[in-house]
Amino acid sequence: MGVRVTTEAVADEEKAAYWSGAVSRTLTPVEVLPLTGRPFDGLVESHRLGYVRISTLEADAARLSCTAELIARAPGAEPQVVVGVQVSGRAVLEQDGRRAEARPGGLVLYDTARPYAVDYPERFRTHLFQLPRRLLGVPERDLRHAAGVAVSALDGCGSVLAPFLGVLAASAQSFPAAVGHHLAGSVADLVSALVAQLADGRAADEPDDPNGHLVRRVREYIDDRLGDPELSPERIARAHHISVRYLHRIFEHEGVTVSRLIQRRRLESCARELGRHGGTAPTVSAVALRWGFVNPAHFSRSFRAAYGVSPREWRALEPAEAG
Repeated sequence: MGVRVTTEAVADEEKAAYWSGAVSRTLTPVEVLPLTGRPFDGLVESHRLGYVRISTLEADAARLSCTAELIARAPGAEPQVVVGVQVSGRAVLEQDGRRAEARPGGLVLYDTARPYAVDYPERFRTHLFQLPRRLLGVPERDLRHAAGVAVSALDGCGSVLAPFLGVLAASAQSFPAAVGHHLAGSVADLVSALVAQLADGRAADEPDDPNGHLVRRVREYIDDRLGDPELSPERIARAHHISVRYLHRIFEHEGVTVSRLIQRRRLESCARELGRHGGTAPTVSAVALRWGFVNPAHFSRSFRAAYGVSPREWRALEPAEAG
C-alpha cells in the first residue's frame, strides 16, 4: 500500500514541520529548513517495488539534512543507498566533503549511514529510490567513492538508469508483486553498476599510484572468478606475472589481505543473492557453492561472523526489515 501526504489541509505555521515528519517517517530521519518566507507547500508519495522504496517529493525550496545526531538516534537502522532522479528544479548534494549539483534529468547518489544534506534552491520535484546497502554487493570503498557525486543522464550508466527509474516511478504500483521483485533486482544491478562507474572515475582522478592500475586489475580478476574454489593468492600472482610476496605488498595499503578480500567478496555475493530473492532463492548450500564455498560449515561460520545472523536467517528477513 502506498503513502501520500500533503500539507494542503495543515495550518500554515505547521506545514514545514508536518512535511518534515512525513519525509522522516517515509524515508530516513531528516531536518527540513524551508528557504522561502511564505507558508511551506509540500507533497510526499511513496510505495514499494520489492525491496526498493520509491518516493516522490514535490515541495517549495528547502534544505533537507541528515546529521550525525539523527543517525545516532537510530543505531539499529539499516544503511540505505539512495539515488535521486531530479524531475524539476535543482538538487545540490553535500556528503563526505563533496558537493554535487543535479539538474532536471540528472542523478545524485548518497549513503544514509553518513551525514548528508540536499539543498533544493527552488520549488522541485524528485524521485528517490532507496534500497538496503547490503543488497548492492559493492565494496564499502567503492561506495564511499561514489557517494556525493552527480551523474548526467547523458553519461555512462546514467543514460540507462535515469530513464529506467523515471518510468518505474510512474508505473511501479501497476506491477504484480512477483514482477516488482524482479524489477527491484534490476534496479539494484544498475545502481551497483553506477557505483562501480563512479568509483573507477574517482580512482582515475586521484594522484598517480604506481600500483593503482595493478590493484584494480587484481580486484577485477577476483570478482570475475569468485565462483572458482581454487582462486588463491598464488593463482592471482601467477596470472599477473608477479610474486605472491609482491601481491601482498601492493595490497597492504588497502587494509585487507588478498585472502580476506576473496572471502569478503564471496560473502557479499552470497548475501546479495540470498537477500534479494528471499524465500524464492536457491538453497543456502547452492548459493554458497556458486560463490566458491565448498565447506557448508565454514560458510555458515564466516557468514555469521560477517553479518551477525546465519545465512538462513538472512534469507528470511522481510523487505520491511531490510529497510
